[in-house]
Amino acid sequence: MLYQVDMTVLLPPDMPDAQAAEIKAREKAYSQDLQRQGIWRHLWRVAGSYSNLSVFDCRDNAHLHDVLTGLPLYQWMDITVSPLCHHPSSIHEDDR
Repeated sequence: MLYQVDMTVLLPPDMPDAQAAEIKAREKAYSQDLQRQGIWRHLWRVAGSYSNLSVFDCRDNAHLHDVLTGLPLYQWMDITVSPLCHHPSSIHEDDR
C-alpha cells in the first residue's frame, strides 16, 4: 500500500548541537536503508522548512506505523498520513 507522509521536524531549541547531529545521522542512515529496501519510495524536502513529503510502500497500516515510529526523529515530528490508491488515468503501472 502506498502512503503520502508529510513530516515536519520540531527539535527543541535548547537541544545541544552534538545531540541533534547524532540523531540526524541515525535518521539519515535509517531512511537510506528504507529507501534501498523500496519501502521509502520518494523523499522530497519542502522548500523553506524543516519538512519533507514522502511516499512509503508498506504492507499495511501497522507496518507503516512501525516504520514511522522507528525514525530516530519521530518524537520531534508532526506527521500527517494519507493513504494513496492508483489513479485510473495514470500511465504508470508501478504506482500501485
